[in-house]
Amino acid sequence: MNETIMVVDGETAIADLVEVYLKGEGYTVYKCSTAAQALDCVKHHRLDLVILDVMLPDQSGFALCRRIREDHLFPILILTARVEDMDKITGLALGADDYIAKPVNPLELVARVKTQLRRYIRYNKGVGAAMPQAYDIRGLQISKASHRCSLFGEELNLTPLEFSILWVLCSRQGKVVSSEELFEAAWGEKYLDSNNTVMSHIARLREKMHENSRQPKFIKTVRGVGYIID
Repeated sequence: MNETIMVVDGETAIADLVEVYLKGEGYTVYKCSTAAQALDCVKHHRLDLVILDVMLPDQSGFALCRRIREDHLFPILILTARVEDMDKITGLALGADDYIAKPVNPLELVARVKTQLRRYIRYNKGVGAAMPQAYDIRGLQISKASHRCSLFGEELNLTPLEFSILWVLCSRQGKVVSSEELFEAAWGEKYLDSNNTVMSHIARLREKMHENSRQPKFIKTVRGVGYIID
């Protein structure tokens, strides 16, 4: 295991604790206490995943997440003491892949890191050769081999998780995919009834595709059932 993780947290004790557990799993860890340090680290090191706190001394973690996501596709996990649903939706909408509330359970954090890295590596390297590796649906083109997606010739800057969600929907074109199926296929985790993560990511995908949420042309909501690309 040689994946590299950046931990961005103004609280030294938390950053140190996270570092201990991640290094115990064989990861290389860079620690930053400010957004400025984090951006410098991103510029000079190859990273596979970022864990960042919302409350930083020089900039909001949300703003840092948005800045990083402009140029990079690796998973971003947000750490925060806030638990309000709107804060979670904000983080996910800005490109975060997961949201973990403080106080941090180190074992849960490590488990989520492993899940995100497995997904990121799998969808960047591609798996299997029997299934189609690309789809073209009315101008929406998505390729698993190149991990690229475009709409009417305009490339879409998708996170690995957003790509995964769209790939699942395209691969099941014409079939309704329930929120539970979509979550378990894209996230690789057990779906929770109260989980609104799928809805948040679908909204973000539609935004990137310049879709009217009330009358989408591609990702359509089948009320009470799930989502479909027909």
